[in-house]
Amino acid sequence: MTSTVITQIPAPAHWIDGRPVPGDSGDIEVIDPATGRSFAAVPAGTAADVDAAVGAARKAFRGWAATDLAERVAVVRRIADELDHRSQEIAATITAELGSPIAESRIAQAGMPVALARAFADIAEDFPWEQRVGNSLVVREPLGVVGAITPWNFPLNQVMSKVAPGLLAGNTMVVKPSEITPLTARILAEAAATAGLPDGVLNIVHGVGAAVGAAITSHPDVDMVAFTGSTAVGKHVAASAADTVKRVSLELGGKSASVILEDADLPTAVAQSLASAWFNNGQVCAAWTRLLVPAARQSEVLDLLVTAAQHYHVGDPTDEATRLGPLVSEAQRRRVEAYVERGIADGATLVMGGPHRPEGLKTGAYIRPTIFADVDPDSVIAQDEIFGPVLSVIPYADEEQAVEIANNSVYGLHGAVFGRQDRALAVARRLRTGQVDVNGGQYNLLAPFGGYKQSGNGGREFGRFSLEENLETKAIQL
Repeated sequence: MTSTVITQIPAPAHWIDGRPVPGDSGDIEVIDPATGRSFAAVPAGTAADVDAAVGAARKAFRGWAATDLAERVAVVRRIADELDHRSQEIAATITAELGSPIAESRIAQAGMPVALARAFADIAEDFPWEQRVGNSLVVREPLGVVGAITPWNFPLNQVMSKVAPGLLAGNTMVVKPSEITPLTARILAEAAATAGLPDGVLNIVHGVGAAVGAAITSHPDVDMVAFTGSTAVGKHVAASAADTVKRVSLELGGKSASVILEDADLPTAVAQSLASAWFNNGQVCAAWTRLLVPAARQSEVLDLLVTAAQHYHVGDPTDEATRLGPLVSEAQRRRVEAYVERGIADGATLVMGGPHRPEGLKTGAYIRPTIFADVDPDSVIAQDEIFGPVLSVIPYADEEQAVEIANNSVYGLHGAVFGRQDRALAVARRLRTGQVDVNGGQYNLLAPFGGYKQSGNGGREFGRFSLEENLETKAIQL
């Protein structure tokens, strides 16, 4: 059974000062990765488009910053409601542009942005906007114009993770969605307009990073840049923003480890670790792509992995039965395939999968989900962020070595530990990473999300931590 619920796609346009604005420098085609065919387009934005959007945001800032908090909260709640009403359209659109299986798209791609917006609204109502510290009144004030540059793997959720706290803080926004998966940004803009957000408060400029992203990061009237994407691009964003000394929030790459201790519930640990590694077709910065297992139990773990992998049907992402769809593009498919070939060449044991397309799928950006064993912790596939359904199983001798291997990465975004609760918690405390799940701890929208080392620059998303990043702090001595 398949499911497609995309309404008519509007003509290519930016969204500036409360209305669609056509571009004048050509269009960028949006490709369905399951078929390789173009089905939509967005404008190829320029620095002039960014300048117009920043101007609209700057003009709208004073009024929005002065808007009563209760009204800002109400608008964000109404935006969430509007997105909820269009959730089927959002899920189908993201499946078409990204290849995320439709069953996942409904929950993670369409459902999470709504939950995130509502969670931020609750947080804003209870946030300490003013507090006394000795003889000082410490107040939190809107920061100004925020430029948000977002990735392709969770198109609407990554936009909402920046827009919701930004709007609640009283800031105005200029958003550059990924040119690969740009279509739900228009749905968000329309939802915001219907919800009563004033013109100019939220602006969308489409285009490639070298043109639009660079113009946002260097613009003198942008007060903050919030970026999610690769570490390589994040370094350029920080360098570009440095000239105007604007605030920069970077949420970057990851190569997270799931550590299975000797006393873990092995079937549960294996199933959850594989689910993390292959979620969203393996295109998740926080995915647990390194599975660390006691050397004496590696064979048992591999048997469980192969059994669990049989439930991951690869195919048409609009089919309800599909667990793994295509990667986002043919270029990404070739990139991931090259990593699989490198793993084989470097001597890792290929347990299942391998290079080339799955049987019966001759077109589309499909790749065989792959599991390696006996992976050298220093090898390329154990160190690089692959961003595809590739899991590296790494055996360890003892707990000390497991911690050493887990921390052996330039990244430090996420991770997991499975074992007796007190022991697993002790190991979790030793991991140099921004989030750790212990025995499948439930995902928490109120908890800070961000990374150590080259996974970020110290900033955090979600919860009150993200709201704080969108605010200036002023001390008034009384």
